[in-house]
Amino acid sequence: MALLEVKDMKVEIGPVTPIDGVSFALDRGEILGLVGESGSGKSLTAMAIMGLLPLSGGRVSAGSIRFDSIELTQLSEHAYRALRGKRIAFISQNPMTALDPLQAIGAQIDVIGTLHFGKSAAEARHRTVDVLTQLRIPDAEAICRQYPHQLSGGMKQRIVIAMALAGEPDIIIADEPTTALDVTVQAQIIHLLASLVRERGMALLLITHDMGVVAQCCDKVAVLYAGRLAEAAAIGPLFEVPAHPYTKALIGCIPRAETPKGTLMGIPGTVPAVSAYPAGCRYHPRCPKAQDLCIRTVPAPAPRPEGVVACHFPFLTDMCSDD
Repeated sequence: MALLEVKDMKVEIGPVTPIDGVSFALDRGEILGLVGESGSGKSLTAMAIMGLLPLSGGRVSAGSIRFDSIELTQLSEHAYRALRGKRIAFISQNPMTALDPLQAIGAQIDVIGTLHFGKSAAEARHRTVDVLTQLRIPDAEAICRQYPHQLSGGMKQRIVIAMALAGEPDIIIADEPTTALDVTVQAQIIHLLASLVRERGMALLLITHDMGVVAQCCDKVAVLYAGRLAEAAAIGPLFEVPAHPYTKALIGCIPRAETPKGTLMGIPGTVPAVSAYPAGCRYHPRCPKAQDLCIRTVPAPAPRPEGVVACHFPFLTDMCSDD
């Protein structure tokens, strides 16, 4: 059984349904990339898993979220608090909003040791220094005495990762953890996260809009579009033979050294607002393969090599007909 299994999840916020029937699974030692443009429902999916939807007035209205055989949708807030930070950790895309500007770094990490492991203040600080040292942060004791505004963007993101690791979690959910960082630091952070997952046997749900990042470190990919699952598969088959037109378009947007100048692909149009989701396949207004069936009928997920695809006319069909 998978460590985390999301099955046919539906999320409602008032009269709208921004997430409708999303499914994927993640096991220990695996990295799953949850990808899609802004507005696809990636962060809302993370909030649903963390039990934080009530903060936005939302709720999981159908489907299942199972973590290590625990049905998360049935948990009380008290029970959820025992999991958050300890067994399920979260890394936000903006470290400045995750760190308290009025507290020193050490104090913000120490609380995990005292809250979840019953450590004394001295024991918690020793544990904090140990975690920072494991992340190869130089002079960890000095860093503990500093405040967020005294650190660089890359160092603040490492601190947020340290806070996530301090609870010794089974799974980390990282919501675009490198968005605000320069390209060099992005690569370092992604490499650090991937190494930690492999070394510690954790699982990582990496939320991103960058297919290049996914190609570098993920084992599996789930592609969301307008709150629905477009495609999910193992990393190799998905990149070699993307079945959904949206997946193919996202991969086409990855810059490559051999790409001629001025020929980088884009995807016409934008992701629709939640209040304006079209009938049928939600991608059909932007899809070059759209037909009448796409406009009228929602495509059901169907098997594809090492995964599923929700498309009436997937590219796999074209390949089969050519053989």
